[in-house]
Amino acid sequence: MAVPKKKTSNSKRDKRRATWKRKATLEAQKALSLGKAVLSGRSSFVYPTDEEEEDEEA
Repeated sequence: MAVPKKKTSNSKRDKRRATWKRKATLEAQKALSLGKAVLSGRSSFVYPTDEEEEDEEA
């Protein structure tokens, strides 16, 4: 099994973790914002409903 030759510094480790958490936070904010917009009816987001699917089949 491959192992690292030298120990990764704490600052490099912390920087990677901070980047990962920042990306996750931004995606969570986008998802929450989109959900709120869809529920309030202010969204330009288009999604199929059950009624539209039935109309296409008939």
